[in-house]
Amino acid sequence: MPGTKNAASHQEAATFTLDLVPSPQSTKKLQNKDSSLLDGSSSGSSGLEKAKGITHVVSFFLIITQLGFCCVYIVFLADNLKQVIEAVNGTTNNCRSNETVTLTPTMDSRLYMLAFLPFLWLLVLLRNLRVLTIFSLLANISMLVSLVIITQYIAQGIPDPSRLPLVASWKTYPLFFGTAIFSFESIGVVLPLENKMKDARRFPAILSLGMSIITTLYIGIGALGYLRFGEDIRASITLNLPNCWLYQSVKLLYIIGILCTYALQFYVPAEIILPWAISRVSERWALPVDLSIRLTMVCLTCVLAVLVPRLDLVLSLVGSVSGSALALIIPPLLEVTTYSSEGLSPLTLAKDTLISILGFVGFVAGTYQALDELIESGDSLPPSNATLPIQ
Repeated sequence: MPGTKNAASHQEAATFTLDLVPSPQSTKKLQNKDSSLLDGSSSGSSGLEKAKGITHVVSFFLIITQLGFCCVYIVFLADNLKQVIEAVNGTTNNCRSNETVTLTPTMDSRLYMLAFLPFLWLLVLLRNLRVLTIFSLLANISMLVSLVIITQYIAQGIPDPSRLPLVASWKTYPLFFGTAIFSFESIGVVLPLENKMKDARRFPAILSLGMSIITTLYIGIGALGYLRFGEDIRASITLNLPNCWLYQSVKLLYIIGILCTYALQFYVPAEIILPWAISRVSERWALPVDLSIRLTMVCLTCVLAVLVPRLDLVLSLVGSVSGSALALIIPPLLEVTTYSSEGLSPLTLAKDTLISILGFVGFVAGTYQALDELIESGDSLPPSNATLPIQ
């Protein structure tokens, strides 16, 4: 569920800065390597070129990942707002009735995506992180309130779980891989947080605690949601909520939270691309170039969302393509190439090789399955006059 990921990561994104100063531990490990790279030898020169090449690759995948997150948010915003508006005439105060509401046909979800463009343009013009932290706080509050309401609803009236299959079809595992990587991949904010800590030695414990909480939330909400709705569960659990004002307000809260989070996730690729672009123009053109690139990037994310309007598929596609590269493929390869001269143990080499292979297999299988599903669906959306049960 995208909303859960955001609740866990956008506070971190608010403190993001492209500070490439390594942590104290990394500095001590790399001091000898830096001196050998700068000694003027041909091996040092090739090492610097290799490091620059790796930096460009990582930056490329980081840009793709963060812009992919923004695409997911746009699809999420459109789907939830469309459902709220189409069901507004049948929305009641009774959340316990078991009626079926006929949705009022409105615009295509792609038009809802375009309707969000002016608001997204205004948000990305905010370049001060201190201002963005206000939006982060607002998003945190809306996410927390929504999560509590959703949990209390799906925990009630869970039917007999024996009717559900014990194992899902093997075709769903590649899509699950991409979705899981999308949910957990936050390298763009994790490393900068470590570099900004006063005592970086405490970071592993803090990271383990944070990941434990996030994992528990994902497993808990995911399991309860599947037990509650079974095969009818949607790509976002908010789309399964009944048609009463309490749960419609949950969707609106998530819309506010996701809208605020867009600017935070957008900050990362902007801080990678803009300094490089502005350095190539005169000071007179710095501001026009800055604004035009920001607006162009927002339009790009909206166009990509329009082209892939299926929330479940765009989630898996982003996770499989760029998330697996940043989280599973590149880090082990970096460790091997960086410390191979010092001699790595066979266990470390085996571990890094296994992780990279797993990431590559997931990258290929997840991307193929997501594209295949997209082609089969023909980019079709559910009809706008579909029915919405009040459970």
